[in-house]
Amino acid sequence: MKNNSIKNSIDDTVFEIFVYIVLGITLILVIYPLYFILIASFSDPVGVNTGKAMFFLYNPSLEGYKRIISDNRIWSGYLNTIIYTAVGTTINVVITMMIAYPLSRRSFSGRKAITLFLLVPMYFSGGMIPQYLLVKSLDLLDTRAIMVLLSAASVYNIIVARSFLEANIPEDLYESASMDGCSQFRFFSAVVMPLSKAIIAVLALFYGVSHWNEYMRALIYLKKESLYPLQLILSSILIENQVSAAMVDDVLLMEEKNMLKELIKYGVIVVASVPVLVAYPFLQKFFIKGVMLGSIKG
Repeated sequence: MKNNSIKNSIDDTVFEIFVYIVLGITLILVIYPLYFILIASFSDPVGVNTGKAMFFLYNPSLEGYKRIISDNRIWSGYLNTIIYTAVGTTINVVITMMIAYPLSRRSFSGRKAITLFLLVPMYFSGGMIPQYLLVKSLDLLDTRAIMVLLSAASVYNIIVARSFLEANIPEDLYESASMDGCSQFRFFSAVVMPLSKAIIAVLALFYGVSHWNEYMRALIYLKKESLYPLQLILSSILIENQVSAAMVDDVLLMEEKNMLKELIKYGVIVVASVPVLVAYPFLQKFFIKGVMLGSIKG
């Protein structure tokens, strides 16, 4: 009996070591690219291209960040992106929860038909041209509204929210509240929403990251540079700093331009990613809770 206990203990130890090794390798694979981009944005491009800045800074320089930050369009893009992300995410979450709640109630007779109606656009789309013509007919071209109203709700997120509400908001709860004269709207706003903080945080993270990284929609529907989001501004800055041999006769000037382009390339990635990386830890506990609750009770 004692030998079996010792054997089990050894097996558990070996398994834990194996798990830690796998997790360690996975952690390195995930963190290293982020670390490399960070040090590359501060390092001499020659050292980056020759492999001398694989793990440590090489001839540190802030020239790339100086060029990025000194461009006033950066601050305009940041402001626009913050507006689009805050307003758009709020609209997305409210609409998603308002659709998901009735679909999660078994007493709602039309939920199967509406769910099917929502699922069809996930597989079939009218295409970019009809969508553009629709946006144009609604006079939404070149407006801030198009950045927050188009794709105001994701069908996938609606299904996720519906599953969460089915598993965590029992229908008996409304029946009890209705006996005291509580309406559906009051029940939704005063009971369902406060009890759904976990899934709301998950939806806010999904929608928020999508709005923060939005590029294609702005490229298609916006013409005024004053309305451009950060991603489009950063792309413009990067393109402006690209140079070819045909454009520059001076070889040294061309080399200097190419080095600056490399610094800016890594710098814009850091500038665009830092806010999301900073915000994620504050939502992480809600994100994990929202994902796990449905899987445990579902």
